[in-house]
Amino acid sequence: MAIAVVLVAGAAVGTWAGLGTRSGHARPTPAAAAGGGPSGRHPTGTSRTPRPPSSPATSGLIATGPAGVEARWVIDENRRPGTTAWQITGHPPGTMAGFANQVYARRGASVTLYVSTDAPSFEVSAYRMGYYGGRGARQVWTSAPVTGHLQPACPVTPGINMVACDNWSPTLTVKITAAFVQGDYLLKLVGSGGQASYVPLTVWDPSSTATYVIKNDVYTWQLWNSYGGYDMYTGVGPCPSDVYPLCSRARVVSYDRPYGYGEGAGDFLGSEYPLVRFAEQHGLDVTYATDVNLDETPGYLLSHKALLSLGHDEAWALDERQAAQDAEQHGVNIVFFAASPVLRHVRPQASPMGAEREVVDYRDSSSDPLNGHGNPREVTGNTWSSPPANWPETPFVGEAYSGYLEPRVAPVPFVVADASAWIFKGTGLHDGSVVPNVIDTDFDQVDPGSAPADLEVLGHSPIPPRQAETNRSAPFSDMTYYADAKSGAGVFDSGTNSWIPKLSPCPATATGCPAPVVDQMTANLLALFGKGPAGRAQPSVANWKSLYP
Repeated sequence: MAIAVVLVAGAAVGTWAGLGTRSGHARPTPAAAAGGGPSGRHPTGTSRTPRPPSSPATSGLIATGPAGVEARWVIDENRRPGTTAWQITGHPPGTMAGFANQVYARRGASVTLYVSTDAPSFEVSAYRMGYYGGRGARQVWTSAPVTGHLQPACPVTPGINMVACDNWSPTLTVKITAAFVQGDYLLKLVGSGGQASYVPLTVWDPSSTATYVIKNDVYTWQLWNSYGGYDMYTGVGPCPSDVYPLCSRARVVSYDRPYGYGEGAGDFLGSEYPLVRFAEQHGLDVTYATDVNLDETPGYLLSHKALLSLGHDEAWALDERQAAQDAEQHGVNIVFFAASPVLRHVRPQASPMGAEREVVDYRDSSSDPLNGHGNPREVTGNTWSSPPANWPETPFVGEAYSGYLEPRVAPVPFVVADASAWIFKGTGLHDGSVVPNVIDTDFDQVDPGSAPADLEVLGHSPIPPRQAETNRSAPFSDMTYYADAKSGAGVFDSGTNSWIPKLSPCPATATGCPAPVVDQMTANLLALFGKGPAGRAQPSVANWKSLYP
């Protein structure tokens, strides 16, 4: 079916029929996803009228805006001078890599950086990521010049193939002063010879009662971190080509090393930053946390109205999952912006540098040392549904991971299944309308055997079987919503890994840009989920049986 698509601005943009995707499990390039890089593009989304700065007496006022609940401090923060100097463009020369001894920090803490570089000297600048008039970040701190040196090679632990750089010597300490407003930060390392890299850091507020919790998916970032040659999916050395998962994979991965992708920022720029930018552009009442925060502080979510799970959030630990499901049962809404959430079962443990600095995932329960000892839900099988955990994510998420699109083909269109639903307000779409270039990489699909009874399928997008790795004979990417019968909490799953990257505008020469529609749907989603239990205002209308009889 090919239907004319009406974008948010109201202009008809024609008929679309593109199929495919770029790569299974691939990450968008940081420049493309962040709107920076050589092209100089910056996401703009829906424009908003600047507001005058508030006085300290009104800095905490909250109002309802077109994209959700707003906070005066976020509006005022993003009116401060921004800069594009945070961007790394092109291919920096030489060696620059670093990591922090903490995944997150609160004000008053000190963060130690470990840096390896061939630059004679370098500087560190801290950038708070947001909107800032389209520039994308605000510089809050810069170090004095630091003497650079190359650190020793990072050893690999035999048997578990864990790469850990805890043999590095500390380079400098960053004090998280009052200048570090809560948020997502990139510490940019810049060498005297042009070397450059990032170290990500989340500055969190443990006393927050904000409407929305933006969760940085650092467990998944680390699972895909192949710095030193090993991650949870790949490794160095021969393995049978017909056996999955690969035998040379890591069984334990460590935060005590740099990220080997995303210019050192992990998956932040590719799969998370466009949503951070969107939220801050619209002045939304947000706070920032990580997987580790939820795991360590289970009651944290109960002081908020919505948890926003960002990019490729497939790796979850037991206490984190229990915290999220408990929050949902108490009326906290959950947004899964990407496919395959809560798929991989991980377990944090301490490293020589501190608590929860290693992530365990044997992906084979018989090899996990905890197998047969203690809580079976701590044992890491290939997925959460694997024994001995036997705890499928589908009743919580609403649907199941179904596969991924093959590399080097065009993205698949999104197809509207229920245009009367709240999420399509203001889009001009109707049943059967298609939005081009939305579905990419991993995708989720309704599982008729375990779907929530009141599951509403909002989008039902066919995936060409020959262009996907999937176990379904008729694969679809489904966008779903259901409301908890008791608490009223809403749970949303986009059904695709590419939802957040598609918030970024396309180049002026591009055709079939999905950003305006994706922006409007995201605004509708956050507006509803910011009001409290979404099901009380918009009960889910079960329709999945009509699509999966």
